[in-house]
Amino acid sequence: MASPQAQALIDLYKSWGAAMAANPSMGIEEIREIFDHWGDVTGEPGGVDYLEVDAAGVPCLWAVPKGCAMDRVLVCTHGGGYAVGSMYSHRKMFGHIAKAVGCRAIILNYRRSPEFPHPAQNEDAVAVYKWLLDQGIKPNHIATTGDSAGGALCTSMVLGARSKGLPLPAAIMPQSPWYDMEAKGATLKSNAAVDALVQEPILQGMVSMFLGEQSKQDPLANPLYADLKGLPPIYIQVGGDETLLDDSLRFVEKAKAAGVDVKCDVYPEMQHVFHFLAGKAPEADKAIKQYADWVKPKLGL
Repeated sequence: MASPQAQALIDLYKSWGAAMAANPSMGIEEIREIFDHWGDVTGEPGGVDYLEVDAAGVPCLWAVPKGCAMDRVLVCTHGGGYAVGSMYSHRKMFGHIAKAVGCRAIILNYRRSPEFPHPAQNEDAVAVYKWLLDQGIKPNHIATTGDSAGGALCTSMVLGARSKGLPLPAAIMPQSPWYDMEAKGATLKSNAAVDALVQEPILQGMVSMFLGEQSKQDPLANPLYADLKGLPPIYIQVGGDETLLDDSLRFVEKAKAAGVDVKCDVYPEMQHVFHFLAGKAPEADKAIKQYADWVKPKLGL
């Protein structure tokens, strides 16, 4: 049974759906303004400082918990279909994760579609990762994490880093990742009635902006088509009521077949990126603690 506090995310998502349904011709800037309120349901993680930084030309936000390990870093890629969301909308959520892990987080404001289609997002993420290495951060002291589209990006950035011959990070932690550009998941239909946000028409619009005429099977855009051999350990968390649940389940099977150390927890009755309820709902706080317990040994913490 979902906690009463979890209803806040459902209410937020339904309000967005109502706003967009009332204005079918709503432009991308208006949609971005709506999604800028994603963090409204997140509790403020006390004791975390935020500092803007230019990382290899990519605007980013450091989240620095008091007394944290400064030489360990979470690279955080926000969700929003590669088109909406920002380092500000996700500031509190990633702040909670950084605080639980006990290290710094760098939250990317990567270029968004449709102004900058694929592979701009991957290029920005790999550039920030390389920047961290150039700053002297050891690769085994870095983990990547992200939600939704950012969950795919925190995966594909490791693929992109590998293609450039860079050493790989210690771990990958996607939340509710959106991997499949072809929308083939069975849960797109079976969970459509219970997912308050992600529906097929929205996904098709996001894919169109992100890829244009590019292939939906490009491994850097759709990691379900990637060679996953040799990737670091991966821990996916996803809600049981998500239309994108099948993206995670299929990716896990593919990763296992490639010999990757992969773990996936499905949280019953939880919505897309329920981690936004950090500091407010017990399910989110439990999930983030489980992330921290899993990744700390991998980062040497």
